[in-house]
Amino acid sequence: MLHRTLIMALAVAASTALAGFAAARDAAPPASYPAVPLLSTGTTIVGETIRYPTGDAHITAAIVTLAPGGRTILHKHGVPLFAYILAGELTVNYGAHGTRTYSQGQSFMEAMDVAHFGINEGAQPVRILAVYMGASGAKDVIPVK
Repeated sequence: MLHRTLIMALAVAASTALAGFAAARDAAPPASYPAVPLLSTGTTIVGETIRYPTGDAHITAAIVTLAPGGRTILHKHGVPLFAYILAGELTVNYGAHGTRTYSQGQSFMEAMDVAHFGINEGAQPVRILAVYMGASGAKDVIPVK
């Protein structure tokens, strides 16, 4: 009986500790931590599940600038791409998935397997922080013909 009581007490203590750990892990950062969330998602802007390439991690961050009237090539991405609009406005055509317009301060996970192109239809340059979360040998941008 003492053995069974001891096992029950240990099980309750373990589950309480695990619940406390999970709550601490999922809690917001402390007030003194100066973070402003930009995005938290597991899918791209068109609903694809984000998947990482295999191989050694290789992250590339770039500032992409499109002049007024500028357009990207039709392309896909071989790696997840986080995009943040630093200035201006970008319209992206996803074909059958529609067109979306992103403005300064907006962020999104770009489509990977859906061919798309961006165009700056505004009067000022658009500047985008692009962070490619890739792997050695994986292509960040794949032109589509």
